[in-house]
Amino acid sequence: MPAQDLKALLERIHTRLDESFVGIGQMVSDLDAADLAELINQLTLAEAATVVSMLPVPRAIEICDQPTMRRRAAILEQLEPPRVAEILAGLSADERTDIVQKMGLHERHRVVPRLTPEVRAELEGLLQYPVHTAGGIMTTEFVRLDPKLSVGGALKHIRSVAREKESIYACYVMEPGTGHLLGAVSLRDLVMAELEAPLTKVMRPKPVTVNALDDQEAVAQKIGKYNLLAVPVLEKDGSVVGFVTVDDVIDVLIEEGTEDILRMAAVEPGALDKPYMQVALPLMIRKRAGWLVILFLGEMLTATAMGFFEKEIEKAVVLALFVPLIISSGGNSGSQASTLVIRALALGEVTLRDWWRVMRRELFSGLGLGLILGSIGFLRITIWSGFSKIYGPHWLLVALTVGMALIGIVLWGTLAGSMLPFMLRRLGFDPATSSAPFVATLVDVTGLVIYFSVAVLLLRGTLL
Repeated sequence: MPAQDLKALLERIHTRLDESFVGIGQMVSDLDAADLAELINQLTLAEAATVVSMLPVPRAIEICDQPTMRRRAAILEQLEPPRVAEILAGLSADERTDIVQKMGLHERHRVVPRLTPEVRAELEGLLQYPVHTAGGIMTTEFVRLDPKLSVGGALKHIRSVAREKESIYACYVMEPGTGHLLGAVSLRDLVMAELEAPLTKVMRPKPVTVNALDDQEAVAQKIGKYNLLAVPVLEKDGSVVGFVTVDDVIDVLIEEGTEDILRMAAVEPGALDKPYMQVALPLMIRKRAGWLVILFLGEMLTATAMGFFEKEIEKAVVLALFVPLIISSGGNSGSQASTLVIRALALGEVTLRDWWRVMRRELFSGLGLGLILGSIGFLRITIWSGFSKIYGPHWLLVALTVGMALIGIVLWGTLAGSMLPFMLRRLGFDPATSSAPFVATLVDVTGLVIYFSVAVLLLRGTLL
């Protein structure tokens, strides 16, 4: 739906909510599910809950199943437990589990007992897996095939159970009794094969699998690497307990991407669970204040470093002119290197074992970048001194000081920015934490030390 039409409809819904709830269901009945989900995302929590409550249950299920639908758990918590139970029962196992995991304990205890025994047992089994694992995002609704079937028999079985399954991406041939995976077969393979052919001749033995406790990011990487629509999830004993689909992976990528963006900006994850304008101001402040305080305390060391070189600054005030230049250059080079390495780690392009190769590569990169910026700084002072006396009679030494200091600072910033993600990953932290603000703070302090140390070395006996 065009943005203008969506905006107009949003205004009509707001008007209806102010006057009367009657007719809301009819107003959105013709909307595509994705458009309706987008519209609900722009409403307040109370308004969104009101709209969902006015929808028929099948329509509410369809909306809650949309990957772009935010605040599903919070919205359903506003509804009556019997209606929530109806909506949850109509969702796939993985979506149902995701919503219940995000509900508060009180609301969960109100809703879960109202589910059917079969659905409740399945839900409780999935809730035992950690949230950010393959088991935590998998669905248990997949087609099991007996290896003794023919292709025709397999197709007949699939038709008989198709309505009970969320989506049929692939069918898994399993050993009767043990549940061990023997192979996988796609619908395309079945349609193209002869009906009388044995299923074992059509299936692909030893398909790509993941373990139930594998991290969800690793699952997403494996699905992307092998270009899969779904991947089976195995328990320790080798039995299949479910599968992760490509749409689950999209949800994971959105979630992980949001968390990484927040951490790279020194904001605690959780601040963007809702649209920006709907995040409570106290929560916004709390999510941003922690890292800002830490970074502020770190930046106080910059003042300490300036104070340590107070006498040098008094003798050569011209040195203070280039402090912003020095600080920003080191921080920018460090942030660049940190971002590149974080991306490489996230995509699996490098591992912890590659730290030395990365360091060697960034050593030459930092040196090259430092030479470029140092040369520009040197030329700038040299050219400016041709028609200005601002840098005094020793302008050449000042230019050399700035040029050499930039080489050292950019080199150091690049090395620090590239190695910090490895150190954090080794300690079990998210490497994204090391990006822009954190690296910049570290390089600010050390950059000043490098700058004034070079100045003392080159300007001793003249300006100093």
